[in-house]
Amino acid sequence: MKILYYDCSAGISSDMHLAALLDLGVDYDELVLELTGLGLEGYGVQANRINRKGVTGAQVRVVVEPNQPEHRNLRQIEAIIGRSALRDAVRDRAVAVFRRLAEAEARIHDTSPDRIDFHEVGALDAIVAVVGGAIALDRLNVDRILCSPVELGSGLLQGPHGMLPVPTPATLELLKGVPVKFGAAPFEATTPTGAALLVTVVDEFVTRPALIIHRVGYGIGHYDSQAPNVLRVCLGEMDPMVTGETGDWVMLECSVDDMNPECYDLALDRLLAAGAHDVWLTPALMKKNRPGMTLSVLCQPVLVPALTELLLTETTTLGVRRHAVARTGLVWEIMQVETRYGEVVVKTARHHGRLLRCKPEYEDCKRLALEQGVPIHAVYAAVQAVLATQGLPVASVAASS
Repeated sequence: MKILYYDCSAGISSDMHLAALLDLGVDYDELVLELTGLGLEGYGVQANRINRKGVTGAQVRVVVEPNQPEHRNLRQIEAIIGRSALRDAVRDRAVAVFRRLAEAEARIHDTSPDRIDFHEVGALDAIVAVVGGAIALDRLNVDRILCSPVELGSGLLQGPHGMLPVPTPATLELLKGVPVKFGAAPFEATTPTGAALLVTVVDEFVTRPALIIHRVGYGIGHYDSQAPNVLRVCLGEMDPMVTGETGDWVMLECSVDDMNPECYDLALDRLLAAGAHDVWLTPALMKKNRPGMTLSVLCQPVLVPALTELLLTETTTLGVRRHAVARTGLVWEIMQVETRYGEVVVKTARHHGRLLRCKPEYEDCKRLALEQGVPIHAVYAAVQAVLATQGLPVASVAASS
């Protein structure tokens, strides 16, 4: 599995993000050529090699000609990207970043996303940097994106409405539920566009990933102080000799006997969206012989505060228990299998490099069964037949049906 890992110990901005991916190996000329698909004029992308505090990497500056619009709203940006000649995946990812920004600003200003007027974020240089980052990610074509806890910085910043504390309200709003750190840098280490990029593209925030690193890239920011303004990105793969996620895990639990059962579905969805590794419900017999549920959450320690907050607000519990747990997990990868009915995602599990089992994704099998008008077990059997021709273990596929 091809993994991209963001080390945000010194923060992230859209230009640092683009610079780091260029330093990682994305071809500059090909990226600039693909950017012309935006259909915009009046800018240039400068990429230079510089050294910051002993670290050499790429620094990007989007230079804009005078008299360009300084701000746009979400609909204008969506229209620009929507009518572009960019690949669908690039358009979708770039639009998703700006929508995240608009939604965060709307919550802060108590209005709707369509009424948000972007200032610096809506300027041409910001649009080019975000879209350029989406192009670079598309060219890397990774399977999974991981990220460290995010440094936010400290101090004050001049904004369109006056002086703002660092991190800005938009950055904090975007990074709710994400592990963050404050104060290591005396400037705005993570910008709103950087935060929006992370919450849009990152699959999981981790403290100690187990990876085999193949390439490293450095994106140099434009601040120069004692704290290095550098984003580090690593391209690699999961270590096949590691049995799963390393490090400590925490189990959160709460017992509930007075909650509308319909509400469990949303609670579990929000816990998973906030980064929980797994959540489940266990029937329980409560005091006075009342039937109830124990809601359990497996997560990383950095997520304990955010997930505890969700348990307390999304359920009727009066308290949350927590304790450290040890977990041994398999290394899993995703592969695409083409069957007579269509394409199915298959999850493979390994232990010390040895393939143990393969399991097709139920939702894919269900979708194809409905589309093709066949029983779902026929789709499972078709996956099994394809895996058998590749010499992959099929007994587990049959068992999963």
